[in-house]
Amino acid sequence: MKPLFNIFSRKKQKIPEKPKIVADYREKNSLVIAELASLGIETETKELKVADYIVNNVAIERKTISDFINSMKSRRLVNQLEDLQQYKDRLLIIEGIDEQELYSDDFSGEKIGMHPNSIRGFLLSILLKYKVPIIFTKNYEDTAKFLSVLSRKKQSEIPLNAKKKSMNKKEQLQFILEGFPGIGPKTARKLLKEFKTIKGTINSDFDNLKKILGKKAETVKKIIEQEY
Repeated sequence: MKPLFNIFSRKKQKIPEKPKIVADYREKNSLVIAELASLGIETETKELKVADYIVNNVAIERKTISDFINSMKSRRLVNQLEDLQQYKDRLLIIEGIDEQELYSDDFSGEKIGMHPNSIRGFLLSILLKYKVPIIFTKNYEDTAKFLSVLSRKKQSEIPLNAKKKSMNKKEQLQFILEGFPGIGPKTARKLLKEFKTIKGTINSDFDNLKKILGKKAETVKKIIEQEY
């Protein structure tokens, strides 16, 4: 027989925490904030140096279509995308596709002053160069619903027994050379193909080293000969 629930128990029942979103203070009077409140989402406004919203450790930049075009033309968006790189998880929301066209192939230049292919190219740069996923929302209500869903998502836990992938011998040699300033994977492989070993690279003639490294050879030699 199952035990009866004791309604007189003094033990406090755990009340689940309400989802919480941090928004930049400049979003305070936006319709998105009002819509979040109607969805039962608590929003804290403060000055955010980066992004418009922080939701579950995801940094989110929100742009209406007109703001997206204007900040693209002024290059302000480029700076914002670079700032977003500080966050592992980041998003760009472009809001209002039901209300305004982002671009049109019937381009006259009068409405937005930018060719549609320029916008297409910039969207590709956001995805491929800056690695920022883009979400297109219908309007402010749709934006709020996306933020609401994200705020309620549980973050996946990192397994405690996770292990780093072990490097093979060639990767270990390359890894050591990449520790020198100005030496990337491609240059490290060139050095190893030429001098075969780390020892061979370090003991190589300066002129031979310069053929591969150019001006960087001087910096590398200084580090090799630098006393601790």
